[in-house]
Amino acid sequence: MARGGRGWGLKEICIFSKKILAFHIAAAILRGVAEILLRYRGRQIGPEEITFLRQLIAAHRQLSRRRLSVLVCQGWNWFQPNGVPRDMVCRGLLLALHRAGYIELPTKRCHPPNNAIAHRRVKAMAPVDRTAIKGELAGLGALEIRLVRRTEEEGLFGYLLSQYHYLGYSRPVGEHLKYLVLAGPRPVACLGWSSAPRQLDLRDEFIGGSKEQSRRSLHLIAYNTRFLIVPWARIPHLASHLLGRIAWRISADWQKSYGHPIYLLESFVDTERFRGACYRAANWICVGQSNGRGTKAPTRRRTCSIKQLWVYPLSAHFRQHLLGATDRG
Repeated sequence: MARGGRGWGLKEICIFSKKILAFHIAAAILRGVAEILLRYRGRQIGPEEITFLRQLIAAHRQLSRRRLSVLVCQGWNWFQPNGVPRDMVCRGLLLALHRAGYIELPTKRCHPPNNAIAHRRVKAMAPVDRTAIKGELAGLGALEIRLVRRTEEEGLFGYLLSQYHYLGYSRPVGEHLKYLVLAGPRPVACLGWSSAPRQLDLRDEFIGGSKEQSRRSLHLIAYNTRFLIVPWARIPHLASHLLGRIAWRISADWQKSYGHPIYLLESFVDTERFRGACYRAANWICVGQSNGRGTKAPTRRRTCSIKQLWVYPLSAHFRQHLLGATDRG
């Protein structure tokens, strides 16, 4: 073999061989990427999954979309840590594949109310006693912190937020807990917690690790979506006291409800309204502030208020727990 009038040396042959190997590796990677038709909530869907879904739908044409999603969860062993099928996530995936033309779902049989519209509708409640509660924290007596999700008091929780929280009440999606705090028979505070936002650079930088590790650990982080001290309760240090008490119990409560613990708490504080004093007093850590563009800003200009991100580790080894989290499927 000749090249430029001379034979190939060992060096040229090694370089050429490396280029051939790199070409084949790149081609294999591209073939793998081409077989991934859709990524949804961490699950990759390729031709084998599409074939399975089409055969399942064809074999159970009499079933509703909801029943089909349960069968899919069983077939894929797709369950929450507490053993409940990931039905709502699966239904979202099936609908996305249906709209993309990969599968054909049966005709929709029922039309439940749109939660995006209905979640702000809160049932009217009997008038709440707004008599001022003043004095020192010790003078309140024993405060009772109740988990009220799926209880008769859940309506009161939503009503108080809708009336007295500046963001109002919005129905949580996914894993969440609702705490109602009472001094005797009277409510004095509400705290809502939910699954962590999927993309939060400040938090991810604080924890460290890769984007993939951040995605896998989201279920181990609880986000404080609402915190209300009712306006007629004027008790110094009440807010920081409640943050401390919730921190002691929330992981166990989450474990009982969803089958896994929590290792980090997080919350945003609107700097145009608050100073974050109660979080600081409760030993939370401020890790930075937002740029004011929100998550869906079409431009790089500021569109909303600046918010500080505060976090509270629940374990001295929280980073190891979060970075070592396994994929939930």
